[in-house]
Amino acid sequence: MNEKFDYAKAIAELEEIAAKVENPETKLDDIDALVGRSKELLGQCREYLRSVKDKIDSLDVE
Repeated sequence: MNEKFDYAKAIAELEEIAAKVENPETKLDDIDALVGRSKELLGQCREYLRSVKDKIDSLDVE
């Protein structure tokens, strides 16, 4: 990722994808592509959250 990851933007896109997948007018081929994109976004979100957790853990000094 060259640009800074925008967690809020990724969550918003995931919500849009969910709405499209739930729409009965969405074609099966489109659903396949949407699921692929959602997997990509979820991976990026998990990576981002892990990095935030690691930063927080590194600040936790007793």
